[in-house]
Amino acid sequence: MDVDAEVSFSSAARNVGTPSERDPDTSEDVIDLSFLESDEQSDVSSSTRLVEFLRDSEDNEEEVTLRFDIDRARDAYANSAIVLQVGPPSQGDRSSDAPLIAPEASVANTDDNDKAADALSRVIGKGDFGLMEILAQFNRGFIIARRRMREQEDEEASLAKAMDDLFIVDQHASDEKYNFETLQQTTQIQSQKLFKPLPLELTAADELLALDHLAVLEQNGFEFRVEDDRPVGQKLLVTAQPVSKDTSYTLKDLEELILLLHDAPPGRVVRCSKARSMFASRACRKSVMIGRSLTTSQMTTIVRHMGTMDQPWNCPHGRPTMRHLSNISSLGTGVREYRSRRVAWEKLPVFDA
Repeated sequence: MDVDAEVSFSSAARNVGTPSERDPDTSEDVIDLSFLESDEQSDVSSSTRLVEFLRDSEDNEEEVTLRFDIDRARDAYANSAIVLQVGPPSQGDRSSDAPLIAPEASVANTDDNDKAADALSRVIGKGDFGLMEILAQFNRGFIIARRRMREQEDEEASLAKAMDDLFIVDQHASDEKYNFETLQQTTQIQSQKLFKPLPLELTAADELLALDHLAVLEQNGFEFRVEDDRPVGQKLLVTAQPVSKDTSYTLKDLEELILLLHDAPPGRVVRCSKARSMFASRACRKSVMIGRSLTTSQMTTIVRHMGTMDQPWNCPHGRPTMRHLSNISSLGTGVREYRSRRVAWEKLPVFDA
């Protein structure tokens, strides 16, 4: 039968014997909780053990009185944790050998993007973006990603375990940089034929460089006719110039392209500053905007694309794409240790029915 019970707590405790005994002064039933005590505490006399009482008052059957010793409960709980060989995850200390990410790469650095890019490039490779775990979207504008190194069965295992970091990725800036580099690599700028070819006057080195990179120059909208019988430096004639709805190009842009080709690594497509500005504007308009909610699949695509970029650290307008949030290797180590601890089942008390 269900009854309303009044429960009262008291820090007082009495010395009793077996669970079947009754206190002669109060007629209260005694519950012996000595089974919670470890083997190390078994030598303590039962007459000094703290116990709890639970009884029905003889005067009022609806009244239940519980006398509870909070110190004893705390000790019993701590003792049971020792018996089970479990406990809360330890924070642990980060290995002194663990590679630290420079503070310039953190979210605290809002002034120097060049130093941040340099710091990030030293600790993140292109392959890392393919291994990052997408955790969540923050404030409908940022992606929280986790970079965790795979554990290795070798002498560097402890170092690998220590590399567990959180990064925050700007969803618009990173998507914009991907679209920008894609436009850079794939766009063929339209050309407009000239009524009369324009002869060029170049140095011998510049002319030779232009002849070796005619395909790159044509991708930028400039077309040429080569006349081998003309003097050195005057063999190239411009027959077409790039044209765009909002941008006009001149021979100054061709000179800029030739200058960029001197320092460009083999295979890289170079663009003049006007073309870069045009691509940046197009990439911005077609990219994911701040304020848009993304699915996990969409966030994963954005982060994976960063691994295909030449320079994934800043968007074409200079906005940073990512920053380091925190190292959580010590937390991960504590959880791994906590989960791997063995439970000493043989030490658990056996309860008789």
